[in-house]
Amino acid sequence: MLLLKVENISKIYGTKRGAKQYEALKRISFEVHEGEFIGVMGASGSGKTTLLNILGSIDRPTNGRFMLDGADITALNKRQLAQHRIENIGFIFQDYNLLETMTLKENIILPLALHGCKVQVMEERLRKLGGDLGILSILDKYPYEVSGGEQQRAAACRALITNPKMILADEPTGNLDSRSGRALLELLTQINRTYGTTILMVTHDVFAASYCQKIMFIRDGEIYHELYAGDDKQKFFDSIIDVMSVLGGEKQ
Repeated sequence: MLLLKVENISKIYGTKRGAKQYEALKRISFEVHEGEFIGVMGASGSGKTTLLNILGSIDRPTNGRFMLDGADITALNKRQLAQHRIENIGFIFQDYNLLETMTLKENIILPLALHGCKVQVMEERLRKLGGDLGILSILDKYPYEVSGGEQQRAAACRALITNPKMILADEPTGNLDSRSGRALLELLTQINRTYGTTILMVTHDVFAASYCQKIMFIRDGEIYHELYAGDDKQKFFDSIIDVMSVLGGEKQ
């Protein structure tokens, strides 16, 4: 089932008067189907994070439009966009974005609280997700009291708590050591398979990208190439390295 349809999205920074214009995205079009786990790769400054910010309604495109589950998101006003972000999008960031003055539990249920959700519903969802993600025993701790990997699991739980239509992950393994990074990637795979959650993950890490079902490469604001995982994981991994060597990306 088609979930996301992006049509000729462009993003231009600067104005015609004074500041020099910079076109971060150039008429990008693609489709994402429900349940896909897609990686977005490219060299620094290629436009991948700009794309993620637009899809997450953190930023608006200069031209073009995109539709999520048939609704034209680019046509929504500011209030509607805020509601859309809470209801339909889950975010996982490199730096976790957890509030240090709140416990993990309070951080996780915050989106539901902002949405006016009933306490019983919040508790039920938290108990189920916290169990699935293995963090029930640390929910009363503060972010500074747990490891980076545990913070990222809490961030993943927060992203899922609203039953979003899509999760957007921006370099989610960037601040993790190799062991915690692998654990998070396996967690995202579990989320994708168990809940059928659609995931778009921006990454420069070839190892992280190898967990995806499909990779979309961006170069100078345009889609340069696409790769599909297939059955041969080693071939997929090697192909990602080959494309990134052309794009000039890092090979971590």
